[in-house]
Amino acid sequence: MKLKYFPILLVGISALLFVGCKKEEPTTNGGTDGTDTVFSIPTYADDYSSISSWSNRNKWNLANVHDPSVAYYNGYYYMYGTDASYGNAADGHGHFQGKRSKDLVNWDWVGGPFYNPPSWVADSLNAIRSRMGLAAIAKDKIEYGYWAPVVRKVTVGGKVILRMYYSIVIFNYIKTGNSSSASFDGSWTERAFIGMCESTDPAGAVWTDKGFVTCSSSDRGLNYSRASTSDWSAYFYYNAIDPTYIVTPEGKHYLIHGSWHSGFALLQLNSTTGKPLNILGNPWASSTTELTSRYGVRVGTRTASSRWQGSEAPEVIYKDGYYYLFMAYDGLDVPYNTRVVRSTNIEGPYYDITGRNFTAGEGDCYPIVTHPYKFNLSNGWVGISHCCVFQKNNTNEWFYMSQGRLPAGVNGNAYSNALMMGHVRRLVWCPASTTEPNNLWPIALPERYAAVPDYGTITKDSLVGTWQHINLKYSYATQDVATALTLNADGTMSGALTGSWSYDATKKQLTLGNVIVCVEREVDWEATPRRVTFVYAGTEKNLNATYWGKKNR
Repeated sequence: MKLKYFPILLVGISALLFVGCKKEEPTTNGGTDGTDTVFSIPTYADDYSSISSWSNRNKWNLANVHDPSVAYYNGYYYMYGTDASYGNAADGHGHFQGKRSKDLVNWDWVGGPFYNPPSWVADSLNAIRSRMGLAAIAKDKIEYGYWAPVVRKVTVGGKVILRMYYSIVIFNYIKTGNSSSASFDGSWTERAFIGMCESTDPAGAVWTDKGFVTCSSSDRGLNYSRASTSDWSAYFYYNAIDPTYIVTPEGKHYLIHGSWHSGFALLQLNSTTGKPLNILGNPWASSTTELTSRYGVRVGTRTASSRWQGSEAPEVIYKDGYYYLFMAYDGLDVPYNTRVVRSTNIEGPYYDITGRNFTAGEGDCYPIVTHPYKFNLSNGWVGISHCCVFQKNNTNEWFYMSQGRLPAGVNGNAYSNALMMGHVRRLVWCPASTTEPNNLWPIALPERYAAVPDYGTITKDSLVGTWQHINLKYSYATQDVATALTLNADGTMSGALTGSWSYDATKKQLTLGNVIVCVEREVDWEATPRRVTFVYAGTEKNLNATYWGKKNR
C-alpha cells in the first residue's frame, strides 16, 4: 500500500562535516595489506529538506529513495524505486527515476524509463472493462500511480541487458469509472498492472517498453461491489504490485508479487520474452482454485483467511540451497518492518526460523530483519522496509537496501516523516541457536554501509566496554530504543543483559548468553563527528526478536 507525499516545509540546516576514526581527516586502513586505502566517511545530513527541490537532485545522494531495487550493470549499481519525493519534488519529471553508484556509498541521479503512462495500460484496462460489461474510462480521466519496480541483469539471446518489471496502479472506481476522489459508488477501485521494459543504456535512460505482464485478479467473478469504504474484504485476490524477479539455478524465470490482499503469487515466465509462460485469460474466476491455476500459486500469506493483511513487498534471493523470501509488514509510514522466510523449492512451502509455515499462513514470521529503532543521541529511524537484497559484485557480501523515514517532528518539521533516506546495510548470516551453528539466517546490520576498510582482526579485547544494545522486537509503530550493555573483561556482562559472554574471532561471532550475534565494523552515523565503531546483529530461533548493538567509542 503506497501513499503520496504532499507537504513541503523547508527547514534550513547547516551541512555538518563528519570525519572518522577520531581524526579530523580521512583515514586509511593502516596499510595492513601493504597498501593504504583512502577512506572518507559520508558527510551528508539525514535531514535533506534544505536540498529537497528538483533543482538540487544532483546533491540528493540517497535522499528521496522509496521501495528501491538494485542491479549491477556495466560497472555501476543501478537503483530504481517508487515515484515518491519530499514535497513531490520529482512529480512531472519521469517515472521510476533512479540512481547509480560504483561503491554503494556515493550515488548520482539517473533518469527513469518513461515520462508518460505507457499507452498499453489504458488499452488493457478498457479491454478488461469491456469484457466485464463496463464502460471505458476516458484516457485523460484515468488516475495512475507508479510503484515499486524490480530490476535485474539478465542475458537474453546472448545479450546482457537490464530488465525491469514495474507497477502501475489505477485508482478509479470499477463500477462507474469515476475518480476515487468522487463520491463512493459501491465498488472497489480498479486494478493494478505489472509491465516490463528493458535497457542496454540505463545511464542514458534509454528503455524499450515491452508492455503488459499481469494484473490484479479476482476469485469473485464480476462481484466487485463493496459495502462501504470501511469494508476491507478485497475484491482482488492478488494485488499486482511489488514484483520481485528471480532466475533459478536451473534457468527458470519467475515473478513473485502481491500486496495486502490474500498473499504472494508465484508466476512462471518465459525466459526469452519475460512474459508469462502460460496464457493468463480473464483476470477473474469463480473460485480461488480456478484463478490460481492461471495467475500463479500462492507461496505465502501472513494470515490464511485474511483479504486485507499487513504484508507486502516480497523480495527473493537464492543462496546455498535456499530461496530466501523477504517481506514488509504493516503500514509504511512508521511501523514498516522486515521479516524473512525460506524454502528449498521456489514454490514453497516457506518456513520461518521457528518452523512456522508462511505458505500456509500460520502466523507472524521471524526473524526480524529490520524494525523502527533509536540509538542514543539521535532521532532514530522508522518505516524501514520494502527492501531489495543483492550481492556485491565479485564478492560473497550480501546487502539489504530500503528507505528509512525520519520520525515526525525532527528539527521542528511536522512533515519530517515524509523525508525518506535510502539505507544500504550489510547482511550478516547468523546461527539460529548455539546448537545449530550452520543454520544461518540473514539479519541487517544496525548501521548503514559506509565501505569501512578491513582494519584487521576484531579481537576479544576490543569488544570490552560499553555498548548501546537494542532488543529489536516487534512493537507496532514503536521505535525500539537502546539501553546500555557492558561487556566486562572477565567475560561477564551487565546492564541490558546479564550473564556471560564469549567471542570467536575467527567467525566474528559474539555469544551474549544464549544468543549468537555477528560482529562487524561500521560507521556510527549518530556520533558527532561520525566515526568507525563495532556493531553486532543476530537472533535466536525462540527469541522472536533480534539483537542490535554498537559500541561507544
